[in-house]
Amino acid sequence: MWQRYSNSFISYLKLERSLAENSVEAYEHDVQKLWQYLSLHGEPIPPDAVTEGHLLGFLAYLSELGLSAQSQARMLSGLKAFYKYLLLDNLIDHDPTQLIEGPKTVRKLPDTLSFPEIEAMLDTIDLSTPAGPRDRAMLEVLYSSGLRVSELLDLRITNCYFDMGFLRVLGKGSKVRLVPIGQDAMHYTRLYIDSVRVHLDVKKEAQDRVFLNARGGSLSRVSVFTMIKRVADEAGIRKTISPHTFRHSFATHLIEGGADLRAVQQMLGHESITTTEIYTHLDREYLTQTMIDYHPRGRKRSFR
Repeated sequence: MWQRYSNSFISYLKLERSLAENSVEAYEHDVQKLWQYLSLHGEPIPPDAVTEGHLLGFLAYLSELGLSAQSQARMLSGLKAFYKYLLLDNLIDHDPTQLIEGPKTVRKLPDTLSFPEIEAMLDTIDLSTPAGPRDRAMLEVLYSSGLRVSELLDLRITNCYFDMGFLRVLGKGSKVRLVPIGQDAMHYTRLYIDSVRVHLDVKKEAQDRVFLNARGGSLSRVSVFTMIKRVADEAGIRKTISPHTFRHSFATHLIEGGADLRAVQQMLGHESITTTEIYTHLDREYLTQTMIDYHPRGRKRSFR
């Protein structure tokens, strides 16, 4: 029923409202995301059975994934248009979006960076300095894979499966998940390991950690926060920036680009993935293709 109602809605937008193709696709994505959310949470109900409670739960879920309040409001606008159409066409007798004004019931999220802002930050890093390759690699990994800062600092060389394009990450509650890593992030991480880290006098307790301080020891959270704020300032960005901003941006850009909610949920660590899944061909291909298709820096690039 969702597909039939969605197809009718799309035809209405194209023929009667004459909307541009990009706008039509955005509305279609909004409807698909609601259907995916209901299916993921065991409630594959038809559109006419959706209640205000379902919609508020959907908005809260988007907030947990890191979608900004502005993006949530835009998605809600699309759903309002969908249900307004169904009501006008006598396909439903009640509009569940009528009393929902916006994502006011969810917590306020930190700022999200646009892709040009992230590029501007990355471009300010001087790779000729000792810390440059490391800082560039850390920001690339944060944005490419949506890691928490604790997961970044604990990332191990033995858990970097560059030949498969994956990282093995130990997240909250000691749950292991597998996360795709983009070509740019792999390139700069390898550059750091081969050109900087290899020359450090690495401390015994940090032997397997990817990112180290200048003395060969483990990095602190404070040092990462400080670096990010400095880079943001040099790029002329006046937003409140932290490592988590890159995680929010990662999720926002994937979802707004059309990525499947289940794939994003897995990559953020909201579902546990066993260590043996690195050998599961279908799961690996599915997540990698999501990264390539929907993440701005997931596509293969050439490096000079």
